[in-house]
Amino acid sequence: MQRYTYKVVEVREKLIGGKMSGGKLEKLLNDHAEDGWQLKAITTAEVKGRVGPGGVEGLLVTFEKPVG
Repeated sequence: MQRYTYKVVEVREKLIGGKMSGGKLEKLLNDHAEDGWQLKAITTAEVKGRVGPGGVEGLLVTFEKPVG
């Protein structure tokens, strides 16, 4: 039975330079793919901002890769 490891990346608009664009998301995906990670899911979410109790609109990008 194949085993996997997972990685979740929080992407806030500020982390990718303002508005989220296809090009910036594509770069994030390709950078992780170079390290063997495969996209599993993208979920919109309110992610914690750097300052204050509130969150900001963002994405949770989940990657997986086989163990071993």
